[in-house]
Amino acid sequence: MSGESLMGAQGHGIDRERLDSYARQIKEAVCKGVEVAIVIGGGNIFRGLSGAASGYDRVKGDQMGMLATVINSLALSSALEAIGQGVDLFTAVPMFPIGQPYSKWKAIEAMKEGKVAIIACGTGSPYFTTDTGSALRAIETEADVMLKGTRVDGVYTADPEKDPTATKFSDISYDEVMARGLKVMDLTATALCKENGMPIYVFNMDKEGNLNRMLDGEDIGTFVHA
Repeated sequence: MSGESLMGAQGHGIDRERLDSYARQIKEAVCKGVEVAIVIGGGNIFRGLSGAASGYDRVKGDQMGMLATVINSLALSSALEAIGQGVDLFTAVPMFPIGQPYSKWKAIEAMKEGKVAIIACGTGSPYFTTDTGSALRAIETEADVMLKGTRVDGVYTADPEKDPTATKFSDISYDEVMARGLKVMDLTATALCKENGMPIYVFNMDKEGNLNRMLDGEDIGTFVHA
């Protein structure tokens, strides 16, 4: 999930309406019997790459970005618990009592119990984006598909927010994404998914109901696969 999307209409921080919308959609998915693990970015608070461009040490900047994902993860876990959805929060960097140290087996166990597993801190290492962290956790937890919920409704030939002539793909291969240099995710994340056969579905999570429309089989985004 995009951290930047959490800004909602207010343009900074965490918008309560957007947060509650995410929580409702996620609970509905769990009620369908779907096992859900979530990795959320921190771009609404701090982005490591932006920090490095501003003069921060890259490692420290990435660590600040990891902490931003923890703040968002805590906010989402609180919103889910407020509507009766169980959650286990895991952190890739030990951070007791904020969350449990991440373990593949503990995350899978939580999902089998009907809880949402929220996994914070990306990979726990600098120089890796949250996209790569998401791909890694999807593979580790043996997910059927990695869902990239963002503010754009799929993969386009160019950035649709900047190029009005951009056209959307409903289906595209990993190789074409990389050959065209499309900004689905960063190259490391896309390559990791390709190497491990992890399909990706990109859709607009900001429109309430889209997560469950997608789970019901509606063609509302872009499917990235071999």
